[in-house]
Amino acid sequence: MTLETAQQKLQESAPDRAAAPRPRPVPRVLSIAGTDPTGGAGIQADLKSIAAHGGYGMAAVTALVAQNTCGVRSVHTPPAAFLAEQLQAVSDDVAIDAVKIGMLGDTATIHTVKAWLEEARPPIVVLDPVMVATSNDRLLQPEAEDALRSLLPLAHLVTPNLPELAVLLDVPVAAGWNQALEQGRELSRRHGLKVLVKGGHLHGADSPDALVDAAAGPGRDVVELSSPRVDTENTHGTGCSLSAAMATVQARTLDWAESLRRVKHWLTGALERSGELDVGRGHGPIHHFHHLNPADASPAGFSEDLWRRTSSVREEILALPFIRELSAGTLAEEHFGYYLAQDARYLNGYSRVLARASALAPTEAEQLFWAKGAHQCLEVEAELHRSWLAGRAVSGELGPVTKQYVDHLLAIAGGGGYGELVAAVVPCYWLYAHVGEQLQARHGGDPDPHHPYAAWLQTYGDESFAAATRQVVAIMDGAAAAETEAGRQRMRTAFEQSCRYELDFFDAARVYA
Repeated sequence: MTLETAQQKLQESAPDRAAAPRPRPVPRVLSIAGTDPTGGAGIQADLKSIAAHGGYGMAAVTALVAQNTCGVRSVHTPPAAFLAEQLQAVSDDVAIDAVKIGMLGDTATIHTVKAWLEEARPPIVVLDPVMVATSNDRLLQPEAEDALRSLLPLAHLVTPNLPELAVLLDVPVAAGWNQALEQGRELSRRHGLKVLVKGGHLHGADSPDALVDAAAGPGRDVVELSSPRVDTENTHGTGCSLSAAMATVQARTLDWAESLRRVKHWLTGALERSGELDVGRGHGPIHHFHHLNPADASPAGFSEDLWRRTSSVREEILALPFIRELSAGTLAEEHFGYYLAQDARYLNGYSRVLARASALAPTEAEQLFWAKGAHQCLEVEAELHRSWLAGRAVSGELGPVTKQYVDHLLAIAGGGGYGELVAAVVPCYWLYAHVGEQLQARHGGDPDPHHPYAAWLQTYGDESFAAATRQVVAIMDGAAAAETEAGRQRMRTAFEQSCRYELDFFDAARVYA
């Protein structure tokens, strides 16, 4: 079959799949790229990245590359007509949620991919323009570079390194980060797509990345993220892996900025843990599955350590006059009323935080758990108003401690990662379950039904609440296992701060009621 015949068949048979994307729990992601027999780059790295982020990976091969961690030895490019058949075979049968495009070695290959994109119209296209080697040698002939630029209007995101960014614009390589951002803006303006400007080629203690979208307008056109630069020689396939991960995560989130946050966090860990693989004598690969093989001997050790760290806070809570009097049934009604009114205000904010946790959760089970928790918060808030607060002269004004606690959670929800957010919300479960268990023990089981606060004691001493608490602690351990050490430290800080806010919240009625 000739190239022209194959392209004609593409145009005749490819279905219309240009509909707006919708979030996919398991995205079907196609990599169009070359190979790497050592597994660190090309489609092998792409498929690992896709799997690492919960996607189903597919691949169409553009080039067979004899390479290893020390360098490329030779490249065999199959006929472009055969690439067209591969692409057609996939899109004839499978609904594609995202496409990552990597190495396209010549003009015929590029034109074939362009023809397929124009017909298949995948909802998400990420282009990694493989144009410049690590040695700074140009990998494409000038006419192929021009052909590659013609793909840009068909892509949603392009992920060049700084030399490739310069080639796409036909300008000198950016000398610094600010110049790189300006080049990213210019490329975005010219071609109407988002540009991921990567700072990996720069020097310095930090490694910045930025999502640039000129269409967003001044002041909103750059989302910049930075992390400490990882000191490692194991960088083989980093660009391939990042672009494939971005395609996969975007198909799940439909939020480019959020996708970058998740992928950058994952990539930092993959670089930090790359030495564990011990692959090759040159620039080794990253550790795509580091989050599934945590450095800590036992993930459960994370929560156990936090529980030990905060033992003094639990002792202080149980010693508070509010808790002692609540248990004895002697707590002044005005103090309990203030506490419940503040709890209602807190739960309103807490529900928004749990909704954010649901949006960030990496699995469908965790998404559903947090979404259910957010809904239950609103139900409890409404029930408090109906059953206890209604008809009583209790101020509903937001108290200072409540505001500080909710602001703390919302700040993490707005700017932190999933692990940090989980750690921040866990104390509300875990400390209440602990207090409920301790107070229930003091009463020898269920409290006297005539106890003025029996309903509260039963709610937090109930087995169903204890089961939910065990689940949320397990989620936290899983999130900690997927984190870098720096991420786990942020989780510890968030958890300990929330514990202190819980102590202050229990004591607030005595101070402010």
